[in-house]
Formats: sequence, C-alpha cells, structure tokens
Amino acid sequence: MKRIYLSSPTMHGDEQRFVAEAFDTNWVAPLGPNVNNFETEMVSYTGCGYAAALSAGTAAIHLGLKLLGVGQGDVVFVSSLTFSASCNPIAYEKAVPVFIDSEPDTWNMSPAALEKAFEKYPHPKAVVVVHLYGTPAKMDEIMRICERHNVPILEDAAESLGSTYDGKHTGTFGRIGVYSFNGNKIITTSGGGMLVSGEEALVQEARILSTQARDPARHYQHSRIGYNYRMSNVIAGIGRGQLMHLEEHLRLKKAIYQRYREAFSDIREISMNPLNPRGDANNWLSCMTIREGCDVTPDQVMDALDAENIESRPIWKPMHLQPVFAGYEFFNHNESGVSVSEDIFARGVCLPSDIKNTDADMDQVIGIVRGLFNR
Repeated sequence: MKRIYLSSPTMHGDEQRFVAEAFDTNWVAPLGPNVNNFETEMVSYTGCGYAAALSAGTAAIHLGLKLLGVGQGDVVFVSSLTFSASCNPIAYEKAVPVFIDSEPDTWNMSPAALEKAFEKYPHPKAVVVVHLYGTPAKMDEIMRICERHNVPILEDAAESLGSTYDGKHTGTFGRIGVYSFNGNKIITTSGGGMLVSGEEALVQEARILSTQARDPARHYQHSRIGYNYRMSNVIAGIGRGQLMHLEEHLRLKKAIYQRYREAFSDIREISMNPLNPRGDANNWLSCMTIREGCDVTPDQVMDALDAENIESRPIWKPMHLQPVFAGYEFFNHNESGVSVSEDIFARGVCLPSDIKNTDADMDQVIGIVRGLFNR
C-alpha cells in the first residue's frame, strides 16, 4: 500500500549537481564554496542582511541566545505552542524559560499574554517568537511591546521560510532570526539550519562560536568555549539546489491548504488553521481543529488515516504541559481556564501536506476525513 506522508523531502536534481561539485573538487569537509554561496543566496532571498549556515536550527537558536547574552538565571520568554527545539537551548544555558500562550487569530504568541509576562518580569533577557506551521505572528504588536521594554527578539522562523508579514520575510524582524532545513521543512538539507541578522558583527561571532571558537593564532588556541555547529559543504549543496525551487514549493503548499479548506467548508465541525491577513504564510503544514463537543476526535481522524497508511500528526503539545518543563511559569491569553494553546492541542490535527501528493492522494485523505463526519 502506498504511503502518503505528512511532509517528506522533494528533490529536483539540482541538489545532486551541487553535491557532485563538492565531491569533484574534494570540498567534502566542513565549509567551502557551497556554504558561502548558500549563505549569500539566502541573504538575497530573504533580505536578512547576513547569514551563518549551521548544523541545525536548534544550533542556531542556541548560538542566537548566547549572542544575546542569555546566561544562567536569565528569564527568557518563549512561545508555548511550539516544538521543544524552540526552548531546549534556553535550558542549555541554564536560563529560565517563561512560557507565553497563543492567541486564536494566528495560533502564535499572544501579545496580551506577553504583556502579562512583562508585568511580572519587566527585564527578561530575550523573547523567542515562533511562527507556527509557517503562519506569521502578529509581529507589529509583539515588536512594539518588546521595544517599549528594550528587550531583543530572537525570531524562530524554523517552520516559516518563505512566509512574509507586511511584505517582509519572517526571520528578519528580530535582532536574530533562525531557519531550519530539517527533512520535513519546506526546503531541506537533510538537516541543518541558518542564523541570520541585520548586524554583521553578530553573524561573524556566530561563525566563530560555531567553529570551536578558535582564536586567530597560527597554533590552535582557544580562550572560550566553542561549538561544532557549522554546516558541511556537502549538505549546503543540497540547500542551494532546494532554494532554487522554494517558490514552487510555496505554490504547492498553498494549493494543499486551499484544497482542504474548500473540501471541508461545508462541515461546521471542522476549521482550518487560521492565517494572518497581514501576512503570506508558507503553509508548511495544513492543520484542522474539530469543534468542541463533536463526536469525532482528533485521535479518530489520525487512526482512520493511519489505517490507510496515511501519515498525520497531533498539534504540538504546549511546552508548559511537558514534563521536562513542569514548574516553569506560563501566561494564559485568557483571563482564566483552559488556555488557547491547550485548546488547539486538544482539538487539532496536522494533515498530510506533502507537495508530492497527487490529486488522488488528496481525494483519499479528504474522503476519509469527510466520512468520519458524515456517518
């Protein structure tokens, strides 16, 4: 039985050309022309200013926090409805994560909850804003709040490469931005990430820290702790080939979201994940929520799809509910009761969003879901 994936890599052939070039020139070690060119091409595409290609998006977040001076005991505000990679690096530095709820309009960081957090903690070291599933957050409101408190933003755009807000690329609003090229992202290098900033000095420092913080001496000398976080020249070649097809991927992802939205428009119990009207989402994953009180549950949807060898996934479980972060503070968007992020998690499903899905694949997925609601 054919497997229908949530979001798998899509190769085009250009990737192989750049990888072969790395082999032919013996540039298989870390760094090299593909790394340099991948950084330059990402800067050109996003308008980010400067970029450092790294081994993972998580590595980029970690270095970004260090560049912002985050250390032991520092408070860092971070979106709760996200993957753990957004906040694990806070723990690496022995800092204190404070989790911020989502708002219902975009599922991203709630400005109202952020204001509540600032009332209790007026001097956090940084704010980590996530653009969930590729939908831009309310950056104007969030930036206004952070600017008023003089606190820098680290923008986790791991899921949102190609998304824009007011015509500007996500990842370029904060003092530091982060992209991921994990295997299921809109473009992939198999693994890998990138740290970007409009400040050249920050990116140059990231390059130094990511190559073991070697001092500029003839011999190997180190005055501080560094990391082995740099991207290899081989996988950077994959990234260069993928970037050539990003606009095509964006178009196909958007078509998938629109197909689901139209297919479920007559089912009152289903709502698709909301989009920010001031932005243009990359639609990395298309998600649905089921109306509270409905007889159909997210588990039933996922089980029905799985029975036909179709991959789906729950919405991210909020970080403030994770055992590893038990005891850390959380600020609710609502005045009391169940938070927005908890509600989305309880009622949501990530639907197959692979750009290789055929019309027949989409018909099969839609038919299975619709069948559950038309019993």
